[in-house]
Amino acid sequence: MELILLISTMRRASARSITAVLPYYGYARQDRKMQSRVPISAADVARLLESMGVDRVVAVDLHCGQIQGFFGPRTPCDNLDGSIVALSYFKNVVGSEKSVIVSPDAGGVYRAKRFRDGLKKMGVDCGLAMIVKQRQSAGKIEQMDLVGQVEDCNCIIVDDMIDTAGTLCQASAELKTRGAKRIFAFATHGLFNGSAIDKINASSFEKVVVCNTVPMGNKRSEKIDQLSIANLLAKAIYSIHFKKSISEIFEFDG
Repeated sequence: MELILLISTMRRASARSITAVLPYYGYARQDRKMQSRVPISAADVARLLESMGVDRVVAVDLHCGQIQGFFGPRTPCDNLDGSIVALSYFKNVVGSEKSVIVSPDAGGVYRAKRFRDGLKKMGVDCGLAMIVKQRQSAGKIEQMDLVGQVEDCNCIIVDDMIDTAGTLCQASAELKTRGAKRIFAFATHGLFNGSAIDKINASSFEKVVVCNTVPMGNKRSEKIDQLSIANLLAKAIYSIHFKKSISEIFEFDG
């Protein structure tokens, strides 16, 4: 509501153009109807922003890339890749050791593959693995199966967000039983709701790395490192307002 009212204020003040920078897009996980009689909240947020007169939207790692399509052609939506800021971090952490990038579910394989490709451009040779989850019910996982080889490897689990960290910590335990040497996690958005911090502290993770798209407040842990996306957003804002191409922001420069 604060964002919508702010856009309205600027539009009523005759602003020439309005760009909304959304490091974390609220309601992004409700991007489709999983059952009848429920809203598609991610689309409704887009329509609210458009109706108030925003000209452009810059988001970071949308939960589902198709959310960009919820905005009409008159309101471009740029989805920046937050993992770019983590590549140099993990290059220094794993070095030349044998490493594997792990997707925590089938839907995140493309994200994990891009992360692996980015590390390869920086000279880090690493493989790719995936965890297949079988859910008993919402929030409860009955079984996890690993597709790929992680024995004696450094594993980096790559996801878009960490909420309660239940699935993430179960995935790390599964990797440990499969012989993984050191286990890390990277997610752009660190929500850390509920008992997430306690779960991470008790897990086999060496480090959990997130970006500062969501304020952490007092949700702190020695196992959690937070990286800044300020430079990434600055490049996007500069390119947009000075009519320059932002294509290079979406590419790993090595």
